[in-house]
Amino acid sequence: MKKISTYRRSSVIPLRMAFVMWLLFTYQFYSGHDLGFLGIYPRHLLGLIGVLVSPLVHGDVNHIMSNTVPLILLGAVLFHFYPLIARVVFVNSYLVTGLLVWLFGREFFHIGASGVIYSLAFFLMLFGLFRKDKKSLLISIIVVVVYGGLVYGLMPNDPQTSWESHVFGAGVGTSLAFVFRNRARVD
Repeated sequence: MKKISTYRRSSVIPLRMAFVMWLLFTYQFYSGHDLGFLGIYPRHLLGLIGVLVSPLVHGDVNHIMSNTVPLILLGAVLFHFYPLIARVVFVNSYLVTGLLVWLFGREFFHIGASGVIYSLAFFLMLFGLFRKDKKSLLISIIVVVVYGGLVYGLMPNDPQTSWESHVFGAGVGTSLAFVFRNRARVD
């Protein structure tokens, strides 16, 4: 019984974020209002609102579908296996990635949760390599097998895709994995 409650608890934050993403998308879909203006618009004061809101806004069904499952799975893995550092990793993945996009991204509206997803994925992929314990290495291997293809999203190939979110998310996740590598207790 304790295992089930641990699994449920580990998915609360990612599920809440996915719920808000779908709530905003449903509003956008049925109202006809494009919420893209809530994205990160680099180096403009009003674009700063996007640091908080942009991961919750998605352009179409394919966009939100491709962000929902990885967000929930990677977030649940993070919160389940590394509960003592999960909140710090998640919040930094969300906010620092957004701030870096705001500082250095191309001037257009960056929307979607892919920056957060890249940060979580790269954290989980590299944490085991940096930490060198069996459990973390196994988690890293599994995440690489399942999400290793994300590396192709680091290269600009579509002008409508925020590859900057991908790159900065990967950098934030890598940095967080390195920073927490020597922490005595993470679970």
